[in-house]
Amino acid sequence: MWKPNQPTSMSPTPTPEPSRPAPPPPAFEPPSRATASAVTGEQATIGKGLFIKGEITGSESLFIDGKVEGSINLPGNRVTVGRNGQVAANISAREIVVLGKVRGNVSATDRVDIRAEGSLSGDVAAARISIEDGAFFKGGIDIRKPEAKAGAAAAAVAETTKTV
Repeated sequence: MWKPNQPTSMSPTPTPEPSRPAPPPPAFEPPSRATASAVTGEQATIGKGLFIKGEITGSESLFIDGKVEGSINLPGNRVTVGRNGQVAANISAREIVVLGKVRGNVSATDRVDIRAEGSLSGDVAAARISIEDGAFFKGGIDIRKPEAKAGAAAAAVAETTKTV
């Protein structure tokens, strides 16, 4: 039996802990402020316990994990509806990602992503749309050409009619 008051002639050498494989990354992690600030500047968050009724406008990206009723207008920014998010509003933004529930029409200048656990009931107008397997979607889709390319195409058509 070992007694702490007695000196020992042998000191045990610690064995190094074997290396462990890194855990796999989560399927989706809500964007953090650091990630959002590196990409688009800043990001606001509506947490699980918040309920907002009215109009949301602004100049930064928005992550919604609570409830929102009304309208959301964030041109040039991203709107992400989190897994716990419930939105009954028309959404207008550059990019819209749906992981929760959305009831209302959405309009994006770039793209709309409806993830596997997401639900969207309403019409979509966007340049690109992605609907994952398992997602719920009910509504119409209007694919619009991106504004920069549409302007260039219109200029090319106008130039062609001038030369003829």
